[in-house]
Formats: sequence, structure tokens, C-alpha cells
Amino acid sequence: MRIGHGYDVHKFGGDKPLILAGVTIPGAQGVLAHSDGDVVLHAVCDALLGAAALGDIGEHFPDTDERWRGASSRALLAHCLKLAAERGLRPDNVDVTVIAQVPRLGPHKQTMRAQLAADLGLPETAVNLKATTTEGLGYIGRKEGIAVHAVALLSG
Repeated sequence: MRIGHGYDVHKFGGDKPLILAGVTIPGAQGVLAHSDGDVVLHAVCDALLGAAALGDIGEHFPDTDERWRGASSRALLAHCLKLAAERGLRPDNVDVTVIAQVPRLGPHKQTMRAQLAADLGLPETAVNLKATTTEGLGYIGRKEGIAVHAVALLSG
């Protein structure tokens, strides 16, 4: 068994929709990013790569590489899963914490969890997704951006 931790943050801005865990959040401000900016999937990718001792998302999908401009983070996740599988590892469970003052994620959490579970090939009972605010503190509290922590347990 191997444990990995992932973290990602993005600044709000631009004209892209906000996508979290593969789900478009209606009416929410998108983020500035080289890919589609799915901060949840980026953190999960880093957790998977960390557990497999395969570096980080920036090494595999650098923002200097035009192949990844506008890329779907679901495709990035699929690639990270493939890399882990090549090492004989598969995810057993994932725990995600989204830190955002806006948008309110309560109405979207179950859909996000279900999509993440499907993309990971896990039952929903093996995927947890939490959302919290910073109570108005810092850049997140000022509604300037969004952050995510993810932990993944892999086994082989």
C-alpha cells in the first residue's frame, strides 16, 4: 500500500467554465490555467503520482508544452492512472478537500463525487469529497481563487 498527497491551486479569471472533478459548475467563474483548470483532478493526479513515486503533474504535463493547452483534466487523470498501473498500482480510495469561498459546492458535491469515482474506476464508497471555506480569510476568502488537497491510497 502506498499513500500520496496532492495539492493544487488556481486563480479565478478568464472565460473558461469552472470544472471541478470533471463536472461543469453552472454560473461559476472559471480559472486561469493552461489546461481546462480542473483543480480537483490536478490535485488527484498529484496524489496518484506521489503514491507511485512518479514525480508531479508539472513534470508530466508542463504548461510550456502546447500539447496540453486546453487539455481535459480527465485525460490527464487517465494518463496518471495508466502510469500507476504500469507500476502495478491501482487506487483503493481517494479523499479530496476543496477549499473555496465561492462557488457554494453543496449542490454539486454528489455529482462531483460520482464523476470522480467513475473516472478512477472506483465505487463511490471509495471516494470522498469535502468542501470548506476559509471563513473569508486570505486569497480564497477574498474570492480570488480555489485550492484542493487530495490523498490517494494505492495498492498493487
